[in-house]
Amino acid sequence: MTTPHDMTENATEMDQDVMETADDAVVDAPPVMDEEAVEEAVTESGESNPRLIVKRQGVETEEVFPFTAPAIIGRFDPSVGPIDVDLGNIEEGGYVSRKHAKITEEGGVYTIHDLGSSNGVYLLMDDEFQRVTENALEDGQEVAFGNARFVFRLS
Repeated sequence: MTTPHDMTENATEMDQDVMETADDAVVDAPPVMDEEAVEEAVTESGESNPRLIVKRQGVETEEVFPFTAPAIIGRFDPSVGPIDVDLGNIEEGGYVSRKHAKITEEGGVYTIHDLGSSNGVYLLMDDEFQRVTENALEDGQEVAFGNARFVFRLS
């Protein structure tokens, strides 16, 4: 088994310099777009862009997570691999599995799929949240990943 230490020993001098620089760098999470920036991008491109907007205390916040379907939603963990929408940096992120859900799009219809998450995927339907394993998403529909609440927006 190759360990990260073994890989460092076998790296070229140039690779070693790059690794040392990367080790010293502080890695920040990608910026979260606010709703106004997303609306501006949608208007400029003429296309709708799917996104999840954090909702707290009944109000949409300025924390917006744009994505392109298909998209894996969860919390980044190096042992699990990359995800498309990293919710690990929001205060409710502890309720989100590493690979919690996937949103796909086919023929303009977006569908959410639970990926076997611990705390479930819920959709607000008929004025109450219902746990789903797979369901179509509508613009403006509320989605919850465990305790983390969002509004799904297309336009």
